[in-house]
Amino acid sequence: MPAETLDLLDLDSLLDDDERAVRESVRSVCGDHVLPHVAGWFEAGHVDHGVVRELAGEFGRLGLLGMHLEGYGCAGMSAVDYGLACTELEAADSGIRSLVSVQGSLAMHAMHAFGTEEQKQAWLPGMAAGETIGCFGLTEPDHGSDPGSMTTRARRDGSDWVLDGAKTWITNAPLADVAVVWARTDDGIRGFVVPTATPGVSTPTIEHKMSLRASVTGEVVLEDVRLPQDAVLPGVRGLRGPLSCLSEARYGIVWGSMGAARSALSTALEYAGTREQFGRPISAFQLTQAKLARMHQSWATGSLLALHLGRLKDRTGLRPEQVSVGKLNNVTAALEICRTARTVLGANGVSGDYPVMRHMANLESVLTYEGTEEMHTLVVGQALTGQQAYR
Repeated sequence: MPAETLDLLDLDSLLDDDERAVRESVRSVCGDHVLPHVAGWFEAGHVDHGVVRELAGEFGRLGLLGMHLEGYGCAGMSAVDYGLACTELEAADSGIRSLVSVQGSLAMHAMHAFGTEEQKQAWLPGMAAGETIGCFGLTEPDHGSDPGSMTTRARRDGSDWVLDGAKTWITNAPLADVAVVWARTDDGIRGFVVPTATPGVSTPTIEHKMSLRASVTGEVVLEDVRLPQDAVLPGVRGLRGPLSCLSEARYGIVWGSMGAARSALSTALEYAGTREQFGRPISAFQLTQAKLARMHQSWATGSLLALHLGRLKDRTGLRPEQVSVGKLNNVTAALEICRTARTVLGANGVSGDYPVMRHMANLESVLTYEGTEEMHTLVVGQALTGQQAYR
């Protein structure tokens, strides 16, 4: 079912022609290169690294990687353009949106915002083209919501840096060519550009995931990793660096989650119109219509919120609590839409022949990563009350 069929509020009229063209281009590339295969990738719990690199190349040719950054081969497009791209990517699969988000909003953004000109020239053009894959190492096995307690360390040894530690749940890590790694130093938390071919770096794959199964996820393990002095990102110290990158990624999630929600809603609406019980389509029953109406209400509201935040980001930028409002609202709404859509499909809702259960499982991870539901709730609470409740 075309997405526009759902547009009772004429949300499409809020976009200009160029923005619609961005949306259609990303929808088309996902239709050609992702949707025919993603159910199989998810069921297998594995995507061949060569396939991911081919996808990255396609996305690079379309200008999706670091698309909101300026220069160095990046497209320099608007926040709304990037949001629309994230919607279409996640309508295909959250793991595919994660590939693009980690590459552009985390790894590339960190270098673009805080790196030297030499670092930018060395890495960003290849990453924008999809020829070089990046990852972002912040989360540790024992430190997720509290990155300030990280134990990964970087120490000086002559003019070099030596890194030791481990990062986990790192999207793209097993196939990445470069990692942006955050580590504790004598001068505070610093970011480092770490080529993964450096001796002492390993990136084992995390197996047995029940969510984001079409995404490549792993660890970044650092054992006496020696880097030159110019490996450090000089433009920032402290948690402001990684947290600002996370805000960029969270912004994409605000939009992307509505893509997963739209896919589930569209599937439920189409199914309800063709599935007959008691002599008529189940869409003719009041309780089914109530489910569809509530799902549409949540999707339309979340889509309007995403667009508002996108316009605001393009005009003045976003405050962290504004991004938290968006992620908290839209991911929880998308999860509820998927769960309700599953009930409309009945037993077929758990079948891989339909995307609903896949989106639902993926969104359980999206709810947690880039800040848990609890942490975003407390960020919003602090903004409202002026009282910090998580320390």
